[in-house]
Amino acid sequence: MILLRRELGEALRDERLAQGRTLRQVSAAAAVSLGYLSEIERGQKEASSELLAAVCEALGVPLSSVLNGVTTRVALAESVAAGVTPLPVKSPARAGVSASAA
Repeated sequence: MILLRRELGEALRDERLAQGRTLRQVSAAAAVSLGYLSEIERGQKEASSELLAAVCEALGVPLSSVLNGVTTRVALAESVAAGVTPLPVKSPARAGVSASAA
């Protein structure tokens, strides 16, 4: 079973790690407890929309961008679970960008 909270947590963790930031730094910037943010990243807790907005703001990324990435992750997980080869998904930010520019 695909869990949205797990995919969301992994997306947030991936973004935080890509920025080279610690849980402590992001939790302080988002005014969220370190333990709670850790549980969200591990997919153990459901995050409210307000909390997601605060974490995304602390990471400096639009909530819509994170949710778009989660949508892609869920689609891929569904296709793997169903044994189907996934179709390529274009990110709205990358749509219209030529392969040579990417």
